[in-house]
Amino acid sequence: MLCAAAELLLRFGGSGPSALVSLLNVVLLLVPLVSLVLGTAALHDAREFTELLLAQPIPRRALFVGLHLGLAVPLAGATALAIALPFALERAIDAETAPALALFVVVAVLLVGCFTALAFLLAVVVHDRAKGLGAAILAWLGLGLVYDGAVLAFVTAFRDWPLEKPMLALMVLNPIDLARTILLLRLDVAALMGYTGAVFRMAFGTPVGMAVALAAMAAWVALPWWLAARAFDRRDF
Repeated sequence: MLCAAAELLLRFGGSGPSALVSLLNVVLLLVPLVSLVLGTAALHDAREFTELLLAQPIPRRALFVGLHLGLAVPLAGATALAIALPFALERAIDAETAPALALFVVVAVLLVGCFTALAFLLAVVVHDRAKGLGAAILAWLGLGLVYDGAVLAFVTAFRDWPLEKPMLALMVLNPIDLARTILLLRLDVAALMGYTGAVFRMAFGTPVGMAVALAAMAAWVALPWWLAARAFDRRDF
């Protein structure tokens, strides 16, 4: 689906940078949803296989790493290929597009790592498959849709107060918003975000700020993974 969307945007949406801007919302909604649903379903469906392996002299942490990488690496590779391949086929990669496309792929891969780890955490904590899938969809709705509405309500309620630091904190607390901010800054369309975009440009517009933002994205991969691995170690299968 990502590949088809990128191909259509390149054919009918103009140049490489404009296609990346249009593809942004598709990636930010589709990648977390697919990662959450596939990750939760995969771990629940592999329960009997997991129990069989746990009966062998295999460390739990090594098994967890193998299960997660067995899903996350192919999914991340497919996501990166689906984004980059249409640009290569349409010869839309030039000196201006290449850095933005590379960052786009990196952020998409980090999103896959973050949400597959979150999916494994939900699958380990919620034993029932149907409830686990429901929790995964609720997590996607909360982070992808409800969170932005709550932030908008917060900004509206406290619009007379200085909100620079709270807005930065709220952005970092959601990996989808963090990914959106990183890509909008790199694509040089932060002006579309108005005052918020100016604040984010001041905080993350420099190379050091971009490195900090990417480190925050990496932390969003590491923290759910660590929590999921710890819960997996303690779960009584």
